[in-house]
Amino acid sequence: MTVPHTGTGHSSGTTHPATPALALLLDVDGPVASPVTREVKPGIIADLVALAAAGIPIIFNTGRSDAFIREQVMEPMIAAGMPADTVVHAICEKGAVWFSYTSAGAGPVHVDHELAVPKAYGDDIRRMVAEDYSAHMFFDETKRAMVSVEQHVDVPSEDYLAEQKLFDADALELLGRHGLSAAILDHHSPQSDDTGDYRLDPTIISTDIESVRLGKDLGASRAVELLAAQGITPQAWRTVGDSRTDYAMADWLHHNDHEVQHLDVRPADGVPAKPYSILTAVDLGLGDDVIHDDAGGAFLRRWRQEHAG
Repeated sequence: MTVPHTGTGHSSGTTHPATPALALLLDVDGPVASPVTREVKPGIIADLVALAAAGIPIIFNTGRSDAFIREQVMEPMIAAGMPADTVVHAICEKGAVWFSYTSAGAGPVHVDHELAVPKAYGDDIRRMVAEDYSAHMFFDETKRAMVSVEQHVDVPSEDYLAEQKLFDADALELLGRHGLSAAILDHHSPQSDDTGDYRLDPTIISTDIESVRLGKDLGASRAVELLAAQGITPQAWRTVGDSRTDYAMADWLHHNDHEVQHLDVRPADGVPAKPYSILTAVDLGLGDDVIHDDAGGAFLRRWRQEHAG
């Protein structure tokens, strides 16, 4: 995998350490961006900038598109004063797309086209959404490899989730008509999702249709490679997510002998037994009702206090 050229780096010869105490591998929807507004609070942006400036590697590992990351995360971080010698990596569409950015902006966007959903299927989903589901959801035109459909912000969650079940059934049936084998991801048994070449991954605000080779574990692998290419080997990792599938980040890191703790900002989905430590908002003395970006923001503030002053 080639690392995008950004004009700067974090090698041992620069101001940032080659063996930082932590590296942060962050899901975006939920822990960083509000699942309600889809925006990132200024306080979270400020903490991300401070951590990155202190030499703590920041890597986003998300199903979101590179366009979303540029608009909602990169541009606010640059506006908040991201230092010139700081590199942030963004692994998008669950590992199919990645790029890096500095205060000068985004580097080249890399796409693994072998992991893309066939275009003809995506075109049919676009038509289906326009004809049958446009009152509740929209087709995400920014995706390069996945096919994603997302809830309109002004649609009540309960209404969207009811309509989502109908959409998912239609999308699955359409995969069959295209001769593509697929299944709907079982959130409670993530290890059983690879029953075809593609899968539907419904979340609380969207449905992603994707190659079964994509996942947060692929994103974790790419993150380690991107840092290694810069000469960076973190002493430990903190992975952050809001769903059971996000545990794949920490699973991969632990399996490959990296020290890791995972923060679950929506533990009501169920906290599985794992061979590594799992954190929730309760570990900061907060109530179990503190979830999503409120929990993610609280931990970013704590890590900033510990590592960036």
